[in-house]
Amino acid sequence: MKPRNGLKWLAAIAILLGAALISIGVGRYPVTPVEIVLSIIQGLSGHSMGMSPEAVAIVVGNRLPRTLAGLLVGASLAASGCVFQGLFRNPLVSQGVLGVSSGAGFGAALSILLFSGTVMAPPFAFVFGLCAVWLSFCVARLCGQATTLMLVLGGTIVSSIFSALLSLLKYVADPYNQLASIVFWNMGSLASVESAVLPAAVATMLVGMLLLLCSASWINVLSMGEGEAASLGIPVQRARVVVIAGATLATAGAVSIAGTIGWIGLIIPHMARFLIKSDNRRLLPFSMLLGAAFLVLVDTLCRTLTGAEIPLGIMTSLIGGPFFIYLLRRYKGGGWQ
Repeated sequence: MKPRNGLKWLAAIAILLGAALISIGVGRYPVTPVEIVLSIIQGLSGHSMGMSPEAVAIVVGNRLPRTLAGLLVGASLAASGCVFQGLFRNPLVSQGVLGVSSGAGFGAALSILLFSGTVMAPPFAFVFGLCAVWLSFCVARLCGQATTLMLVLGGTIVSSIFSALLSLLKYVADPYNQLASIVFWNMGSLASVESAVLPAAVATMLVGMLLLLCSASWINVLSMGEGEAASLGIPVQRARVVVIAGATLATAGAVSIAGTIGWIGLIIPHMARFLIKSDNRRLLPFSMLLGAAFLVLVDTLCRTLTGAEIPLGIMTSLIGGPFFIYLLRRYKGGGWQ
């Protein structure tokens, strides 16, 4: 590794750790880094470290799970967007290209209508997110072999159908209770992260990201085109299924606990690509570091800028849109080579 690249990795890790400390420490009850460490030790071990029960409850019971969830969600969305951009050879695709976000949004809305609350939203969102990707495969295979082009078209069709179904659910929802919950959930937020659903979502995201990291070399070859990959001895169909399965698990797990969050899977891989180029063996983990830090910092802004928490999807769009314009202007599109 070149010394300059090593410094970039150290800077990304430092930014990630700093973002995590800021997320845990900043709020209506500010906590210093030393108090964070003491509260975590006291909360996990049960031995008194001189911290008040209130401080331990805030750090261990509220902010630490939220920060860990934000780190994993950001890393998952960035990783999924990164591999899809390489797999489909399209710099404009993101983690929702195969309909997983639209399917998850519909599943969460359906659970809110059926159970009058968001308790069942995570499992419903996860299941329907997976169903959306499966339907995209089915649509692609209707015209023969599921090529990358047909997968993108299938994902577009399935996303449109689930978006229409989501609009239908909004139309029939109770405007005083259910509609507000559906709209807020689909805007994205970490406010409703609960310890009961977090382990399953964490396991799903970790499995998905592990599959992607293990497939990084395959993604490099697949990004050259299916014909070139087959000529180099890569099992194209199996490799593509593994990559899509990993990205789907990572995205579905993230969306199931955080709702629909845009732009991270689009802009973060480009930021990473501009810094360390396009080798997915380095690009993928670097994107995960940047995505995790970015989402945690944005979440901190969302819950501290105003008295009422701003949905994550709004803030990521407000930050991501102008920043992506800057990247396009600054690099003239040259970062994709």
